[in-house]
Amino acid sequence: MSLTRKRKKELRKLQNQVNKLWEAQQVVLGEAAGAAREAGRQLGNYNREHVVPAVQQGYETYAAPYVDRGVKASKRVLSDAVVPAAGALVGGALSVWDAANDTRGRIAAGRGLELPDAALFQKRAAGYSKKATKKLSAKLAALEPQRKGIGAGGVIAIILGAAAAIGVLYAAWQTLRADDELWVADDPLRAPDA
Repeated sequence: MSLTRKRKKELRKLQNQVNKLWEAQQVVLGEAAGAAREAGRQLGNYNREHVVPAVQQGYETYAAPYVDRGVKASKRVLSDAVVPAAGALVGGALSVWDAANDTRGRIAAGRGLELPDAALFQKRAAGYSKKATKKLSAKLAALEPQRKGIGAGGVIAIILGAAAAIGVLYAAWQTLRADDELWVADDPLRAPDA
């Protein structure tokens, strides 16, 4: 099937119009992408300048006192109750070990069994418990809790940033979606209403 000259001319004219429209749409899409990039940059600036400081201030105002109080309470319990109890336990165990060694030594020397000197072992147990308490206290003091990962403020900032980015993408999608009246007129001979 062959086309007449008139039809070929009309098709070329239509093709030129479509090409011009395509180029115009590419320009609009390029400008929309630039606007979306700038919106993302501005969102990052806003997040850095306003959201993060507000979240940090909220954390420091409301949560930090409770966290600090909890850390101080746990350190107090550890240093006032756990370390002395562990020191006394270790000291008692070492004094029993010494008593057993002394008894073994007397039996080996042929002196036989006799009652151990309670005052001597009590003194040794006190010395051992002091040493053990000092060592445990030194080790626990070296184990300061270190922050790991991001805190509650960081999580909130990430959520707000993601929500804002979704809002920007939705606005861009609404702007660039295929609306027949925006891109191609139904009647090619009539100009679209503005």
